[in-house]
Amino acid sequence: MAENTHADVKKLTFETAIEELESIVKRLEDGKVPLEESVAIYERGEALKRRCDELLRQAEARVDKITTDSNGKAIGTEPLDVQ
Repeated sequence: MAENTHADVKKLTFETAIEELESIVKRLEDGKVPLEESVAIYERGEALKRRCDELLRQAEARVDKITTDSNGKAIGTEPLDVQ
């Protein structure tokens, strides 16, 4: 795995970040990574997790909730309550 800075994590797409995070989890679960490298990739994984969380929150904020009338017919949209 190439050395990456935490700053470059902010440029990753959700798909790229989650793929790298899954790779890190697999490597750590395998238990064949030296301790020092384990700590470094764990820290990278934490940064990737924060990026994924941030991107998911941004996506949720853009999702509209469809409102319907009593017949189930869509009558409009309103912002999604993300709380």
